[in-house]
Amino acid sequence: MKHTIHTLALIALLGAAPAAMADTLLIERVQEQPADAQPARGQTMAQVESRFGAPQERLDPRGGQKRQWPTINRWVYPSFVVYFEKQRVIDVVAHKASADEVGPKPPIR
Repeated sequence: MKHTIHTLALIALLGAAPAAMADTLLIERVQEQPADAQPARGQTMAQVESRFGAPQERLDPRGGQKRQWPTINRWVYPSFVVYFEKQRVIDVVAHKASADEVGPKPPIR
């Protein structure tokens, strides 16, 4: 009898729980895209601009105060931000597509 009551209580709790919402991981979306959908590491600023056009915004450079802190330039495109060091791509970060997608925050302006 005790076992039946516990089982019924567990079923009632599970039935009352809200439906789990699945989050989309940003990395999963990016991995599904073709490799040429974003700039590749090592490309020059000129190569990126000729392939993807002018950026929506060129953010102020950061760093460069000391020799060991290189100047980092950031270009904002509709779906990603490109980070450059000495005219070369060092990283590309994709933007979130929707509010339920898990990924990085927008760049600091």
